[in-house]
Amino acid sequence: MKIAFVGKGGSGKTTLSSLFIRHLAAARVPVIAVDADINQHLGAALGLAEKDAAALPAMGAHLPLIKNYLRGSNPRIPSAETMIKTTPPGEGSRLLRVGGRNPVYDACARTVPLDDTSVQLMATGPFTESDLGVACYHSKVGAVELCLNHLVDGREEYVVVDMTAGSDSFASGMFTRFDLTFLVAEPTRKGIAVYRQYKEYARDFGITLKVVGNKVQGPDDLAFLRAEVGDDLLVTVGYSDWVRAMEKGRPARFADLEETNRRALETLHTTADAAYERRDWERYTRQMVHFHLKNAESWGNAKTGADLAAQVDPAFVLFEGAAAPQPA
Repeated sequence: MKIAFVGKGGSGKTTLSSLFIRHLAAARVPVIAVDADINQHLGAALGLAEKDAAALPAMGAHLPLIKNYLRGSNPRIPSAETMIKTTPPGEGSRLLRVGGRNPVYDACARTVPLDDTSVQLMATGPFTESDLGVACYHSKVGAVELCLNHLVDGREEYVVVDMTAGSDSFASGMFTRFDLTFLVAEPTRKGIAVYRQYKEYARDFGITLKVVGNKVQGPDDLAFLRAEVGDDLLVTVGYSDWVRAMEKGRPARFADLEETNRRALETLHTTADAAYERRDWERYTRQMVHFHLKNAESWGNAKTGADLAAQVDPAFVLFEGAAAPQPA
């Protein structure tokens, strides 16, 4: 299951995504956590020391390795240099799975201990001083999109992505890569504005969107969210002493999280599992190709000097039982 957490900056999406990741890990569910936010805070939210979080390898820095591995023996992709963030897999491509090892995970993933279990964490990397004036953050997030395009995952296998704030994820087709998107919204006009924007953009793409109300302090806040988002409101989360201690660098064991908030996380888990039944691999592949052709025409062909439409394998459909990754 591929799960995205989105929302306004400061809404608490990184905190909630980290809590959901901890919940999955505590349930012994295989999970890969991905920090795709321009502000890289997921590592710290999962308990890494500041220096260890800063030392996480940047996926964007390993893009040539990622492309070379995923390209495999696909005859439609003559070189890694002609791959872009939207390049879809085809016959001969190497595919990623949630478990196991491969050169991409070896280079980009690090194990984060959580009580008596652990998760694998990958990060796009921060926006650096050398990027100023010459790059946009979407070029870094492209490494995540390329990996998601080549990922086959099944029930109770999770990839949880903490996305960049606001509606920036619509700058590419990555918003269609998820089985379920949790939009974290505070009970404020600004929080609801991001929800409406996301809902409008996602409307024509079959995106399953559920709102998680955060920082809800009483009946008036709950009534406000219900009035503004209707049936999209899945659950609400209130103040947490456990989270406050975690933010101070003194987290208790996850089992000590408040019962009401643990029940909220269980609701997210149950809802995510139910989304698996609606998974449509043909539509997933079709949307992948759609955005690849759009990107190829608008900038990809000119940048690579190649006809990137030729990378599309018309007979290929990604699906859960697709071939295991080829040897490196």
